Amino acid sequence: MVNYWLCITNSENWHIIKEKKIWGVPYRSRGLIQKVKLGDMLVFYVSPKRITGVFRAVSKPFEDRSKIFSCKEFGREEIFPFRVRLEPVIIAKEPLDFKELVPKLRFIKNKKRWSGHLRRAMVNIPKRDYKLIFDSLKGALK
Repeated sequence: MVNYWLCITNSENWHIIKEKKIWGVPYRSRGLIQKVKLGDMLVFYVSPKRITGVFRAVSKPFEDRSKIFSCKEFGREEIFPFRVRLEPVIIAKEPLDFKELVPKLRFIKNKKRWSGHLRRAMVNIPKRDYKLIFDSLKGALK
């Protein structure tokens, strides 16, 4: 069974994710990424408020301490050592405005304070929400 994940990152790391086809999280989020399985779908939310693409997990989670991700905005050194390899499924030419999707997303319970749902590195989302995001991205490519 495929799981669907919303992965939260910044613009600088989004470019690294696209280029190196890898996603990483900090030590405190290792429990989340360890739930990722081969074939899981990862949707990328790039702050502020943009959906930029979808990738498929093509490896099991692994640990790698090489420094490839940016940590400037975190105010502390972060390596994001818990990682998974990716293959692109769809990359937006123009990012989607996440705020426009919020009213339709089931995983977001508090529609007024929706950003509280995005305070982790990644969030498991329902298939229905994934499909809504994916179809919106696909529609934006036309």
